[in-house]
This record gives sequence, structure tokens and C-alpha cells, in this order.
Amino acid sequence: MFRKAEPRDLDAIAAIYDRIHDNEEAGKTTIGWVRSIYPTRATAQSSIEIGDMYVEEADGVIVAAAKINQEQVPEYANAHWQWEAPEEKILVLHTLVVDPEKGRRGYAKAFVDFYEALGRQMGCPFLRMDTNERNTIARQLYQGLGYDEVGFVDCQFNGIPGVRLVCLEKKV
Repeated sequence: MFRKAEPRDLDAIAAIYDRIHDNEEAGKTTIGWVRSIYPTRATAQSSIEIGDMYVEEADGVIVAAAKINQEQVPEYANAHWQWEAPEEKILVLHTLVVDPEKGRRGYAKAFVDFYEALGRQMGCPFLRMDTNERNTIARQLYQGLGYDEVGFVDCQFNGIPGVRLVCLEKKV
């Protein structure tokens, strides 16, 4: 089940962020995020307050979350997008997270499917997202779902220096 996140979901989302940071610090995964910089509890809280955070539930437990809106981060100006799409026709997926304790069950794919359906429903056929070049698991997932890597942008991203941002795009 997918739905907009509510204030009561904040602890669960922040706990997913913490588990991802734990795994990265232990060398179990490579995402490219840094604890206390991005993502943080405040990251989730502001998205919930704005109303653009969504969660995926399984058996009443939040297993994944992401911010979905039409906000293209400034770094996107340096990508070579395939389509010159009007801003009102673009939907962006930000910071998709799946609880590492619930991984490998298809939750990330299901969340991207939800995002694509939401894009169609909103009349936004141009879908964009990004990930850190180091996040090979996400890159493989997105490519397998038909997203094209359209550019690499060297930047400081979400407060993290030295990021090589991979911009991805798909038209549905």
C-alpha cells in the first residue's frame, strides 16, 4: 500500500535512514550518504510537512519512503536531458529508501511503479531522478526499469562534497 506520509510516520522513516547509514558505515552498502548530513530526520520531517513524502507499507509496517514532487534540483541544469519537457509535465523522485531489513523483496521496484503511475495520473509523463554514481545497486535497478542515465554532474549535493550525481530520465 502506498500513501502520503503523515507526522506519525516520521520515526519509522528516520529509522530507515539510520539503518542505511549503519550499513554504509559498516561497509555493507555504498550509497554515498553521510549520517547527520543527508538524509536526516529533518529531511523527512520537512517533506512530510510540505506533503510530498510518500510511504510504502507492507503488513502495516513502513518498508520504503520517498519524496515525490516537481522540484528539479539546481544540479539538473547541468544534465543532458533527452526531452525538452515543460516543467509542469515533469515529476521527480527524490531519496527513495527501502528498509535494509526488508530488502530484496521487490519494494523498490514497486515504489518506482507507484511513482510512474502517479506521474501518469498527474499528467507528468517525464520522470526524472538522480543517484550517486557510487550507488550501483540503485543504478542497476533504475536502468532495469527503463530509466536512461542522461548525465553525470560533479557537485556538492545535499551538503555532501565530492558527489558525482547520475541523472536519470524516462518518459511514460
